[in-house]
Amino acid sequence: MHEGLNQWQFVAAALSIGVGGTLAMVGWSLGAMIRAERRRDKVRGK
Repeated sequence: MHEGLNQWQFVAAALSIGVGGTLAMVGWSLGAMIRAERRRDKVRGK
């Protein structure tokens, strides 16, 4: 008896994890950048 594994499910899962992780990292970095710019502007008195 032979079960056929559908490898595309694993490919889709890995791709979704990779894209989701990348988007989360971009969002986190963007938030950190905005906070740092606000801190800089506060110190400069703007």
